Amino acid sequence: MFFAKPDIYPSCGLYNLKHLISIIVIIFLIIISVKNTKINKKEDITRIIRILTLIVWILEIIKIIFNFIIGNINNVNTYVPLYYCSILLYAGILSGFGKGKLKKIGDVFLATGGFFAGIAFLISPGTSLGIYPLFHFISIQSLFYHAVMIYLGLIIVKYNYVTVKLKDIKYYALLVFIICLLAYIINTNFNGNLMFISEGFQLFTIFENIFQDYYCLVMIVGQMTIPFLLGLLINKIINLHFS
Repeated sequence: MFFAKPDIYPSCGLYNLKHLISIIVIIFLIIISVKNTKINKKEDITRIIRILTLIVWILEIIKIIFNFIIGNINNVNTYVPLYYCSILLYAGILSGFGKGKLKKIGDVFLATGGFFAGIAFLISPGTSLGIYPLFHFISIQSLFYHAVMIYLGLIIVKYNYVTVKLKDIKYYALLVFIICLLAYIINTNFNGNLMFISEGFQLFTIFENIFQDYYCLVMIVGQMTIPFLLGLLINKIINLHFS
């Protein structure tokens, strides 16, 4: 089951008991991890970001290999890491290993958009639990991946690793724009829907119907702004708790 192809075993499904239990377990593990994380200086957080970035990259590479093996090589949507949540892979490198403005870009994403995306995925993990069983590699990888996004966001806020201001949206927007541009190029040439900018996906279908020919532009601009603003709001609220 752990590396089974889709449709061989029943998927975990969404908004059922298995989904609820998985969310509770992930939240519990995140809380325990944050409480037991000992930070004496900012370099300790940098080290954590580096380690977790390497781990999620290793898991992402395994995911890519898995999709090649099961015959998804012609379906770029299943293995090319150019979705919104995939930005963690690049932001982690920038934050953990970058310097100056590059590091700032990574820090800002992890503290805002990445933090928000991790929370949103636990509520609606439509790209994993809706396809694979709970104890499948893809499901577990996705749950762990998004738990990392939340965990990093929490320790960044708790220990004031970076202070994010509204004007920092420029750093966030630049990174998201570059990912959207790459996704658009691949979507156009390989019939993909990376970053969900080519056509609606689940909750986004309503926007496709409303904006029609402008859907792609609206999705790009939306992802360049809304997750940052929501993430910044969450950041500020949680910062009040840790103050």
